[in-house]
Amino acid sequence: MKRYIIVVAALVLLYFTWDYAYYRLGWYIDLGFQQEVSTTMEVRGEEIYQKTETGEKPFQIRGVNLGSGIPAEWATDFAIEKDTYLRWFAQIQELGANVIRVYTIQADQFYEAFYEYNKDRPDPLYLMQGVWVNDYVQNSHRDAYDKDFLGTFLEDCRTVVDVVHGNKKISLGRMASAGSGFFRWDVSPWVIGYILGVEWEDVTVVYTNKKYEDTDRDMGYQGTYFYTAPEASPFEAMLAQVGDRIVEYETGRYHQQRLIAFSNWPTTDPFTYPEDVTDFFMKCAQVDVEHIKTTERFLAGQFASYHVYPYYPDYLDHVDDWSIYGLDNATYALDGGKRNTYRAYLQMLTDHHTMPVVISEFGVSTGRGMAHRDKNTGRNQGNLSEQEQGQALADCWEDIMAADCNGGCVFSWQDEWFKRTWNTMYAVDLKRTPYWSDYQTNEQYFGLLSFDPGKEQSVCYVDGDMSEWTQEDVVTQGEGMTLSMKYDEKFVYFRVHKKGLNFGGETLYIPIDTTQKTGSSYCENYGLTFDRGADFLLVVNGKNNSRLLVQERYDSLRSTYSQNVRGFDSYEKENQPDADSPRFEHVDMILNLELLSEKGDHITESETFETGYLTYGNANPDSPDFNSLADFICQGDDIELKLPWQILNFADPSRMEIHDDYYDDNYGVAYQFIDRLYVGLGTGKEAGRIHLAPLALVGWGNQATYHERLKSSYSMLQDLWAKLP
Repeated sequence: MKRYIIVVAALVLLYFTWDYAYYRLGWYIDLGFQQEVSTTMEVRGEEIYQKTETGEKPFQIRGVNLGSGIPAEWATDFAIEKDTYLRWFAQIQELGANVIRVYTIQADQFYEAFYEYNKDRPDPLYLMQGVWVNDYVQNSHRDAYDKDFLGTFLEDCRTVVDVVHGNKKISLGRMASAGSGFFRWDVSPWVIGYILGVEWEDVTVVYTNKKYEDTDRDMGYQGTYFYTAPEASPFEAMLAQVGDRIVEYETGRYHQQRLIAFSNWPTTDPFTYPEDVTDFFMKCAQVDVEHIKTTERFLAGQFASYHVYPYYPDYLDHVDDWSIYGLDNATYALDGGKRNTYRAYLQMLTDHHTMPVVISEFGVSTGRGMAHRDKNTGRNQGNLSEQEQGQALADCWEDIMAADCNGGCVFSWQDEWFKRTWNTMYAVDLKRTPYWSDYQTNEQYFGLLSFDPGKEQSVCYVDGDMSEWTQEDVVTQGEGMTLSMKYDEKFVYFRVHKKGLNFGGETLYIPIDTTQKTGSSYCENYGLTFDRGADFLLVVNGKNNSRLLVQERYDSLRSTYSQNVRGFDSYEKENQPDADSPRFEHVDMILNLELLSEKGDHITESETFETGYLTYGNANPDSPDFNSLADFICQGDDIELKLPWQILNFADPSRMEIHDDYYDDNYGVAYQFIDRLYVGLGTGKEAGRIHLAPLALVGWGNQATYHERLKSSYSMLQDLWAKLP
């Protein structure tokens, strides 16, 4: 009996040892004889070709970038379910896309769904698998040869290969920014290639190159499948080593090879620019994959991957003579003396490279907020309607094709509530972003798929239909006027009813008090008085002259960017507005901290836009005249209006967390919690003060509700791609 127990225990131990070595460490036995290496995609000159049973044919990448975030979950939770993926895959293929691009290893249910979706499909959906490099490693003291950088990068490449071949187990939390589980589904037949790395931090590139200047690593890299040209930098030599090792591992263990690309973007593009442009944009690094060569043993081939958006950094907008890049300015001329700098830049890329160029990220946002303006083509980073997004994507695709790129991938498939943007992240609680839909943060709305509040529909649509309003929504009434309100995970909604409303011929005022510490009972702009201190004032004055104003002490732009926008320090005593200041200001959003003049000089003037300006229109997605940016509409004696939470200085409405007084020992944005706000309604002709009544506020915590909706841009892109072979 003892011997039996020992044998069984030994077998169990042997099994777990084998399981750990095979599925977790990636150990395998090289049988020592040469086996034929197979490929499904191969590079021929500047094109990608797909192997078929009857030969080979050009393969144009029409892709969609797929993130891992859904509402009320962080992206790193990888909480998307298998059934959701299956539904999305079908919608993505119906769009006309043939490739999904993911940035990192997803959770095992993604690969299970991808296998199940493709296994019996004669026309499958393909996958471009990314290998992630941790942001914290890049933004640290480490160079690219540090073990935490290069060592982890190499290990993660092996892991990715095993994942797509269905031979990996990853424990929860073992890999940064990657999913976990038992990856037992071989999806390799539909994986066309790997994009290695991320958008490189220019300082990491420069630091690496300087540190290893005149060392062995500056002498390049020579491998079995990749090697470097003599002019390659140490950073490029590191990339060549990573490419060589991933091909070596997949070739040795699985006898297969796939396309390889190294991630890149304009910040580290291979070009040099005039000195004023270089200085202004701090363009300090270059990564040129033309310095990374492949040997004859690498059968699949290499392509150049770039993330390129129309609006930033638009280097060419500041270069007068494009002939230094082999471009004719007249070819890219637009009406009004403008130029299509996006198409010109793409042409620079394809002219420079001897390999296929794929624009692995391009897109625009339907967020109400905006972070950068494209003054040439109007494809801004935000503040575009869904129809404008669709047109911008179509225009970008036309430019990508005109520049002879081998395709591209739209960013992105779905909106992602957890995202942040440089010009609004100061104003929100970054630990709570997944739990509400912040329409002012443009980065959350690049998707073709929207997550709208509510399990099946939103609590309100600004469309002129008042049937969704009840008596329970009334907050205050009197003198023939009624103000009703409600809210959800994205908006605060208002309904104004006024008997005999003369819309456009009279002005209505809605004061809003959110915090007891600031606010004025008098608005000198319009000579209005209130029975309590108001922090905001909604001014409804026809279709084209309605806006939200903020009391100057509670102006978050002033508190954070006064030095850039107004040229003074708002925290110096003489510049601090009084707590009850009667002045109400436009609600503006910062776009640039400084601009580059036509002469190439740095100037201190910043660029802003009035985000408090209200857009008239129908905001119901089911309406034929739908405008996703519409803020208000009038129908008879009624006005419907919606405001995004952040514009009212909410940092986290899921817990009703708002900005505290910026100047009361805070010196910036601090938070406080409220359980009500106060609102009023007046015409400015009242005999007394406008009365403000309370609206109780109850947050939803982590239990956000949402439903999916394909944006108008989806069908517009579908119409374009459906015509392609």
